[in-house]
Amino acid sequence: MRVLGIDPSIQSTGFGIIEYSDNSYTVLGSGTIRPSRKKLFHHKINEIRSRLEEIMQAYEPDEVAIENPFYAQNIKTAIALGQVRGATLVAVASHDCSLHEYSPLEIKKAVTGYGQADKNQVRAMVKTLLNIEDEKLETDASDALATAFCHLNARLFQQKIEEAPNMRKKRE
Repeated sequence: MRVLGIDPSIQSTGFGIIEYSDNSYTVLGSGTIRPSRKKLFHHKINEIRSRLEEIMQAYEPDEVAIENPFYAQNIKTAIALGQVRGATLVAVASHDCSLHEYSPLEIKKAVTGYGQADKNQVRAMVKTLLNIEDEKLETDASDALATAFCHLNARLFQQKIEEAPNMRKKRE
């Protein structure tokens, strides 16, 4: 299974692609989308949408996971983030991928075991869990990889639950 994780932001949208097969995780790519600060807001949003569509076309993820923040510092930030999320959702819909949303608490807990972990703790655990040696792994990219990792673990857990009744029947 191949998952694209997205950490949306108007300044720096993180993305990370993880593939899970044969009981191991492989990072296929990660990075950030940084529209020029000189661009008008609607052009920034369009660039984010366009780049995400390119990434999805290049990596062909099976599913997409996105961080769903429930808190913003102020109303202007919340509205801007909502618009970036809208552009992200349009990009995902244009590729007909299933979309799964996770709160920052769920993501941090899945990666660090602690829902109040800071960004440096998340980045350190992402690097450890996914065997990433890149010293320059950006925070937004590591947050996106954490989102993809969180989703993969949730899907694997769900698969085990679904397989459990079948396992009991085989033993009987």
